[in-house]
Amino acid sequence: MFNLGVQELVLIAVIILLIFGGRKIPELMRGLGQGIREFKKASNIEQDSPTQNNSKQEKTE
Repeated sequence: MFNLGVQELVLIAVIILLIFGGRKIPELMRGLGQGIREFKKASNIEQDSPTQNNSKQEKTE
């Protein structure tokens, strides 16, 4: 998809470091991790719900 080499990744990392500073980056990554975790949890709940509803319908029939 993206053909980024090592040089490009280092350049992007340096630019991010210059923009946000060393102290702000851990906070940004922590927020990103929490967002990903919440997204995964929400997608698992939505996937489990139809399965549970189908099993309840089968038992009542």
